[in-house]
Order: sequence, then C-alpha cells, then structure tokens
Amino acid sequence: MKLIESLKIKEKVYIEKLENGLTVMLIPKNTTNKKYAIWGTHFGSIDNHFIMPNTKEEVYVPDGVAHFLEHKMFEMENGEDPMTLYSNNGASSNAYTTSNVTRYYFTGATHFYENLQILFDCITNPYFTEENIKKEQGIITQEINSGLDDPDQAIYYLANKNLFIDHPHQYMIAGTVDSISKLTPEILYDCYNTFYHPSNMYVVITGNVDVKKTINFIKK
Repeated sequence: MKLIESLKIKEKVYIEKLENGLTVMLIPKNTTNKKYAIWGTHFGSIDNHFIMPNTKEEVYVPDGVAHFLEHKMFEMENGEDPMTLYSNNGASSNAYTTSNVTRYYFTGATHFYENLQILFDCITNPYFTEENIKKEQGIITQEINSGLDDPDQAIYYLANKNLFIDHPHQYMIAGTVDSISKLTPEILYDCYNTFYHPSNMYVVITGNVDVKKTINFIKK
C-alpha cells in the first residue's frame, strides 16, 4: 500500500491497486463520524465508439448509454431497492454521469460496511432485461425533456454543439429520446463488460474509517 501525505493540509491518502486492477484510495479522518464512499468508472457520454476487449470488434453505441447504464445499476435482480436499503441504514446515496466518468456514492455515519456491501452488490451484479429497459426509457425521456426546458442546460448544450463539431462532447450526456430508444440488454452488457472492469474503476473512501479493516473488506 502506498502512502501519500501532505503536511501542508495534514491529509494522508492510502492507495492500493488490487490484483484484479481495482484502485482503492482511503483518506481516514478521525474528526468526523461520517463515512463517504464513491465507486467510479472511466466511462462517460463521449465513449460511444470503442473496441470490445474480448472480440476486438469495433462497436458504436447510441448516445446516452453511459447515463442509462448508471440508472440501471440500481436495478437488483431480487427486486430490492438499493435506495431503501441505504435509507434503512441511515445513509443517503446517488450517482451521476459526466462526459468521461460515471460515479456511484453513499454517505452515512453508521452501518458503513453494510452500505459498502450494497454499493459493491449493485456495481458487480448487472441485471438488464427488455422490460426494465423499457421502463427506464420512459423515466429518462422525462429527464431529457425536462433538461431541454431548462435555459441553463439548453445554453450549455447549444454551446457544446457549436464548439465540438467533430467530437462526441457535443451531445447531451443523457442522449436523446431517439438514441435511448435503441438501447437493448445486449448493448448495455457490452458496455458494462468493457468499461466496468476493475482495471478501469476506482474506489475512494473517506471519513472515520479503519484503513486496514476497510482494505481487507474490499479485497474479500
């Protein structure tokens, strides 16, 4: 485990890269009871063209797939709602997608390892079906239309469209109603298997946590 220490701001960061490639960063803080964990992947809205790692096939995917996948990672095959599980443990949780990353996180003062297990279960057990994709298409369609009605978002995306003529940064992070209508379980699994590999992901944890206990929990 590597230690980076800043005497100026009095912070220590413990970094370890696990055998499966996952990078773990721990920032202990004994001045608070709260814990904060975030799991991120280098997969965003601009990643709509890539090479499949196993087949070496060149793949183009519809715009908005990274954001759509973010929503679907909260879908558990056993029907449980992760948000409810977090809430029952006194924690709050959310996720977001940008042009180049997707991140999932929770924060709370109690039941830290239970909440960390929920986070890991969501990220490592994808569950995509025609039915739950169709349901999510309706939800994200409303989100897209709501964004188009927001003046700040409209100006931002219009500026991007004019600035990035030959770059996917010109497109909306959530995609369009038409682009997300083309998504299938196969597309989502292809993107998940490509970008949600541990070697392309990282976990950052800060708060009142035990470094050794936490890294051993993550390894297990």
